[in-house]
Formats: sequence, C-alpha cells, structure tokens
Amino acid sequence: MDVLINVFVGLHIIGIASLLGGFLTQMKAMGSGTARFVPAMLHGALTMLVTGVVLVGLNQADDQAVNNLKIGIKLAVLVVILGLVYVKRDDEKVEKAVFGAVGGLTVANIFIAVLWT
Repeated sequence: MDVLINVFVGLHIIGIASLLGGFLTQMKAMGSGTARFVPAMLHGALTMLVTGVVLVGLNQADDQAVNNLKIGIKLAVLVVILGLVYVKRDDEKVEKAVFGAVGGLTVANIFIAVLWT
C-alpha cells in the first residue's frame, strides 16, 4: 500500500508542478497584461484534484490518520483555482487580478500542504 500511496504522491506533485509551472511561464506576459491560462494549468489542477481524492481514500484505507479540516481547506482552495482556470481557459487575455489570484492560491495550497502538520 505504501508504494501505491507514494506513486499517487508523485503524481500529485506533478500536477502541482504543471499548475505552478504554467503560472510561472506566464508571469512576464502578466506584466504586460497578456497572460492567459495555458492547458497545462487546467490539466495540473485536474491532476491535483483526482490524485488528492485518491490519496485521501488510500490513506483512510490504510488506517492512517487524515486531517479532514486540512483536506477540506485544500479542496476548497483547489476548487476555486479549478473554477477560475476552467471558466477563463479560452480567453486570449486574463485580468492580472484573476491570474495573480490563481498563482497566489496555488502557492497557498502548497504551503498548507507542507506546513500544516
């Protein structure tokens, strides 16, 4: 079971990297007001959602303690990110505030995962 959990943790990190990497590649464009949500950002957020749900299930099946409050907050943040990226995915330009919010929420989600023990 540990190997399976670790595989999904790796996939979850790949999703985070895709979402944050897509944001970082558009930072220069954000400065000029031409940033857009690239497909990698949507796919990364969806990967995070699916692997996160699977990880919760696997950890509960393995009788490991799951902090439901932490998971609920991370899920809520991810749903906001996913909603923003999904709705604005076809726009040629995304407002700086919306684009910055996605980046900030992504970083916040990472820090919640790492620092909340």
